[in-house]
Amino acid sequence: MIPRRGENHTALVTGASRGIGRAIAERLAAEGYRVFANDLERQASELADLVAEITKSGGRCEAVYCDVSNPRSVEDMVHGCLVAAGSIDLLVNNAGVLSVHPVAEIEPDEWDRMFDVNTKGTFLVTKALLGHFRGRKAGRIVNIASIGGKRGGPGQSHYCASKAAVINFTQVLAMEIARDGVTVNAVCPGIIDTDMGRNNYRNEESLRQVKEKTAMGRLGYPADVVGAVAFFASDDAAFITGQSLNVDGGIIFQ
Repeated sequence: MIPRRGENHTALVTGASRGIGRAIAERLAAEGYRVFANDLERQASELADLVAEITKSGGRCEAVYCDVSNPRSVEDMVHGCLVAAGSIDLLVNNAGVLSVHPVAEIEPDEWDRMFDVNTKGTFLVTKALLGHFRGRKAGRIVNIASIGGKRGGPGQSHYCASKAAVINFTQVLAMEIARDGVTVNAVCPGIIDTDMGRNNYRNEESLRQVKEKTAMGRLGYPADVVGAVAFFASDDAAFITGQSLNVDGGIIFQ
């Protein structure tokens, strides 16, 4: 049975239209959170489906749109959420992008795109809410990083570098705002069966290799990640901050 730890609490989840973000939004709504589910406007259909699904299950979810790499867009979204809800208790920075190219083939614009969404986006949405969290002397921030931020893989130098930056951002921010009553932690998924994760296994042979080098012998699924996020968001993690938790089925051992 899913605990109702989010009653009378509000969460903002970025990149929530599919994959891990969608699963996080669903889990938080099931725990009683009022969820603001964010993504780009081109994902409106997917977000509408998420809102309908959560509402049908008795939860509360509203779609909000912004480009997390655009400061003005982020500020407008956060302002709108605060006006609508009065407060936000939990921020989950999940929005992310991934592409696969060896270093010699990465164009500067593609390098920048990884950092604009994965790293700058995490920074911008967090910064937009810092004053609110500090003013309330309470708040939870959970950043979705990646196992790639700890151990890179060929073809993903730009992605892994952006996620390593998220992990370090998490640690430093945790030190800066711990005495304001705000915790900051990161979840580092391994290879997860999502549209983005499938860049890691584009054929049966690469899928076999991924499973072989994972201690549990299988892919991860979005549902495997959400428990760690919900834990960091909860009072059970009140004395935990600046941590980055691997949710990877043991792939880090390889």
